[in-house]
Amino acid sequence: MVYQEGIVPIEVIEKRIYFLRSQKVMLSIDLAELYQVEARVLIQAVKRNLDRFPKDFMFQLTSNEFTNLKSQIVISSWGGLRRSTPYAFTEQGVAMLSSILRSKRAIQVNVEIMRAFVRLRKMLASHVELARKLASLERKYDAQFKVVFDAIRRLMAEPEIPKKKIGFLAKERRAAYGKK
Repeated sequence: MVYQEGIVPIEVIEKRIYFLRSQKVMLSIDLAELYQVEARVLIQAVKRNLDRFPKDFMFQLTSNEFTNLKSQIVISSWGGLRRSTPYAFTEQGVAMLSSILRSKRAIQVNVEIMRAFVRLRKMLASHVELARKLASLERKYDAQFKVVFDAIRRLMAEPEIPKKKIGFLAKERRAAYGKK
């Protein structure tokens, strides 16, 4: 995907931030596309500078994690014949990439990625703040507003996605066993 003037829209970046191992991460595949370099070139640069990428900055996905992620996102263009699973970079790891990838494009994209991480952090913080304020108001007011507070909590809760039933239901006449 090619973007105008080397800047990537923040919405595009936010869609490529995943939650793995209790961390917000970006995959090497996506970063390579955003930086407009081949994934192998990105990984080579990282491997040449491994001392800059401790385990809390970067980790390689297990094949199970990668399979699960592909099935959740429903993207078949990832992979094909891959020798290894992609790497996941935390926010600090993405920031460290800017020190080893020195192209103008890499710098511009890195700035946009950092803005996306900050924006996500602010959204999560405001959600926590809203829940705290709601609890405070609930303690302050009596039971007459309980219905209102319950409705607000339901709106704030993440929607439950119903599980799809697998299989089919055959509609047949009931067999008359033992009847003559």
